[in-house]
Amino acid sequence: MKQEGEEKELKTEEKQTDLAETVEEAEVEEKVEEVPEKEEEKAEEAVEAEEEEMPAPVEEEAKPPEREEKIEEEEIVEERIYTIPLSKAWIMPPNKRAPRAMRMIRSFINRHMKLEAREGEEEKEAEEPKKLVISNEVNERVWKKGIEKPPRKIRVRAAKDKEGNVTVYLAEGD
Repeated sequence: MKQEGEEKELKTEEKQTDLAETVEEAEVEEKVEEVPEKEEEKAEEAVEAEEEEMPAPVEEEAKPPEREEKIEEEEIVEERIYTIPLSKAWIMPPNKRAPRAMRMIRSFINRHMKLEAREGEEEKEAEEPKKLVISNEVNERVWKKGIEKPPRKIRVRAAKDKEGNVTVYLAEGD
């Protein structure tokens, strides 16, 4: 009887292992079937992404060139480095010092780079006024400590192009 009981147990164990193997095989087959579906979805998404990316280069070609490239193309006629004293901005009330410092920079550059139109030259230059552009770096340096405490002096590099427009940058090393 012991042998018969042992045989039955072995048969049931074999059946269980067979069932477990078939279940595992079925799961593997399901996973294999799911993978191609996911791959198909990914392939479809990739095709859609490629279709969306195709018009993008056309749009990029139509965009105007960046400002930095434009600055490099401009021919610099004259370039000077100035130390502009801003100590008189401290005479103003505290809440007006940084704006005063910016006006002082503008007037200093107008005076020293000869941007102001003189009495005899007004008729010739009335057609196209020369521009003064102060870079963000200079503006940020003046406003760094807030409206009440601008720097006492600032070193700048003023570059005049062939059209007579002047751009003010921070001097290198500052």
